[in-house]
Amino acid sequence: MLNNWKDQLSNLRQSAKTFAQANPAVVEAYQGLNKAQASGSALDAKTRELISLAVAVTTRCDGCISSHAAAARQAGATEAELSEALGTAIALNAGAAYVYSVRAMEAFGQFDK
Repeated sequence: MLNNWKDQLSNLRQSAKTFAQANPAVVEAYQGLNKAQASGSALDAKTRELISLAVAVTTRCDGCISSHAAAARQAGATEAELSEALGTAIALNAGAAYVYSVRAMEAFGQFDK
């Protein structure tokens, strides 16, 4: 096992309380953003959570992974659905590396020998 994700989520929630006490306005705004996003009607909760997990992978956020894995499971996502969503994240990261490789080649070419 790479991580204990249940403990990860529990520890994150516990530790976040300190930040919430120190900067309640930012935490309230963040919670408001999440509430507003969740109130949309075009995507169901399961789809939003699958997208969130794919984004969490691309941004390499363990706290996001733990939170959205729990929420995706709660929303009824299957392992097959998650696998396809994560496949999209893998493809996107490969695409981003490709695009930035092109940029790096271009940058390199703009500098004289």
